[in-house]
Amino acid sequence: QVQLVESGGGLVQPGGSLRLSCAASGIRFSSYAMGWYRQAPGKQRELVAQFTSGGSTNYADSVKGRFTISRDNAKNTVYLQMNSLKPEDTAVYYCNAPTSWGFLSADWGQGTQVTVSS
Repeated sequence: QVQLVESGGGLVQPGGSLRLSCAASGIRFSSYAMGWYRQAPGKQRELVAQFTSGGSTNYADSVKGRFTISRDNAKNTVYLQMNSLKPEDTAVYYCNAPTSWGFLSADWGQGTQVTVSS
């Protein structure tokens, strides 16, 4: 059974940093194009950063130069380093991966709340 557990969120002031982690179990982790997504109140879920199937990375324009996605396949974990945080980065952050049948975690799990506020 697939399990994705996000952690590392919290309250941070504008300009601050956070590092999110997502621990995966029940899957062959290295085979998946893991990504980070976020959903702000009243908005649709959006892609923040992802690994492609070829191992390169993609970022939403709004986070380029500020966020960095990385992974440790030995630990079955994907990370999101977030720097220079802005209030508009406030959202619940989720990890997941697209597959041929939909998303790896169909219910998206709990996510981790990131709040950027002074």
